[in-house]
Amino acid sequence: MESLLQRPVLVLNRLWQPVHTCSVKRALKLLCLGHAQVVQTEGEARYQTHDIDSWVSYSDETSGSSLAEDLIHSVKVALRAPKIIVLGLYDRLPRREVKFTRQNVFLRDKHTCQYCAKVFPESQLNLDHVLPRDKGGKTTWVNIVTSCIPCNTKKANRLPREVGMRLLTEPKAPRWRPLFGLKEQASEKAWQEFISPDRQNVSVGA
Repeated sequence: MESLLQRPVLVLNRLWQPVHTCSVKRALKLLCLGHAQVVQTEGEARYQTHDIDSWVSYSDETSGSSLAEDLIHSVKVALRAPKIIVLGLYDRLPRREVKFTRQNVFLRDKHTCQYCAKVFPESQLNLDHVLPRDKGGKTTWVNIVTSCIPCNTKKANRLPREVGMRLLTEPKAPRWRPLFGLKEQASEKAWQEFISPDRQNVSVGA
């Protein structure tokens, strides 16, 4: 149950533009508060939206199908875990940049040491200034890389070339996208028409 509640849900603004993701638990809370509606992702009524009452009814109607594994049971009702929600009031897009944080650097570098090319758990990683701070290096996307503790200790406050080390990739600011930091396998097929719409199927009014 807990893993299902933490499954990612794509969040659209009221113009149906993807803005970020949230957990199923958060999506259901927004649905119950009336701040969002669920987007139906299968069946003949695909893309129909549901408020909490109609989502309860739809969940009940599909409870005996192969979709039943997505059901979240409470004392009184069983609800399908949503895959996409659309917000009722929010019509802005988030800032098109990724906030510079320790975790986001690790996500950009895929938890891979940029010197030895090995993948490590977050607890065994550090942030390294390519150009050391005492040589004028700044704490920015283009000067910070993920480093394992042994490589970080070996490099110390020197340039990579001074200790015979080379960067795996040149550091740069990651491109913003709603799925930043989300594993590819966690992405739902139903999201793709919003994340990467087929332009041939998109009609533009005159």
